[in-house]
Amino acid sequence: MTSRPVLSVFSLSGEKSGTTPLPAVFNAPIRSDIVQFVHTNMAKNNRQAYAVAIRAGKQVVASSWGTGRAVARIPRVGGGGTSRSGQGAFGNMCRGGRMFAPTKTWRKWHRKINTTQKRYAVTSALAATAVPALVMARGHKVDDVPEIPLVLDSALEATKKTSAAKDILASVGALADVEKAADSKQIRAGKGKMRNRRYTLRRGPLIIYAQNDGVAQAFRNLSGVELCCVERLNLLQLAPGGHVGRFCIWSQAALDALNTIYGPGGKAIPQPIMANADLARIINSDEIQSIVNPAKRADVPRLRKKNPLVSLKALEKLDPYAAAARKAETLAQEARAGKKAAATKKRRLASKAFKAQGKAFYAETSKQGSVCEDGFNP
Repeated sequence: MTSRPVLSVFSLSGEKSGTTPLPAVFNAPIRSDIVQFVHTNMAKNNRQAYAVAIRAGKQVVASSWGTGRAVARIPRVGGGGTSRSGQGAFGNMCRGGRMFAPTKTWRKWHRKINTTQKRYAVTSALAATAVPALVMARGHKVDDVPEIPLVLDSALEATKKTSAAKDILASVGALADVEKAADSKQIRAGKGKMRNRRYTLRRGPLIIYAQNDGVAQAFRNLSGVELCCVERLNLLQLAPGGHVGRFCIWSQAALDALNTIYGPGGKAIPQPIMANADLARIINSDEIQSIVNPAKRADVPRLRKKNPLVSLKALEKLDPYAAAARKAETLAQEARAGKKAAATKKRRLASKAFKAQGKAFYAETSKQGSVCEDGFNP
């Protein structure tokens, strides 16, 4: 992934001009859980305190009527002559009253974060910027970028014009990500439109430099582009929203500075808990398999227990005599059912024969005609 020994260095025209060793910090373990935790707490440290007015909902003279009047003991507005008279006041359930638990400015707004934990999160976010899959997963358009991480010549830091900055980004295939951020600009949904944050914008590339010789003025006006000095790497920029994989463009001087910032003589680089994270390979290795217990034989499948009240075989095991009696009774029932069926069939045949005789008699008598056809002659 990031274990390549060297990185390519590209000129401002997009051509490969040399190589530089890969800083050791890019091999740090990627811990997205730590990054998410630290980012959440860091983002709370630039909030502005807010609260409702201290007297909001209590700017009226009101007092409780006490007991004995068959009304609630909530404070009520005094006076008379208007509909306001006698209305409840002050309570959070009253119209015009205060809110429940009014917000205070002395709330705990800020969060303390362990320095070691913050450094761990920054190194994890740095290592994630060198993984193309994570960069693309964040939504950055890096299809035309020749290499991740992208390292440009140190002359990048002397760029002073925005037009030159756009040409540099286009030459290395990074302009598509800037255009993606510019196209995403839209008006915010909500009251933030009235609070100096009217527009929302996706994040573009992060330009990391060692010395600002004009690079900040050249790139700062491009939509979604942010800049950061390598001496002041910020987790809020390296992992916006707590999601690792920011598309970073390094100057060669900034990348080389990582070797002194992190490592011997600098900040400690976190070491992975496991040297080899391939658990399947570890478990199936000869060293492990030679000392583990042999695989246990599968349990013998147990037959399902049958109910002797329903199953005749189960009853034979418990009480053979009761099973024989039940079997005899079953045979007797079947015999009785057979006799009943034969008697029913015989009865039905007799009924059909009787009906057939009636029909034949009716047909025979119908041949004589009507006895009153020529008049009644006694």
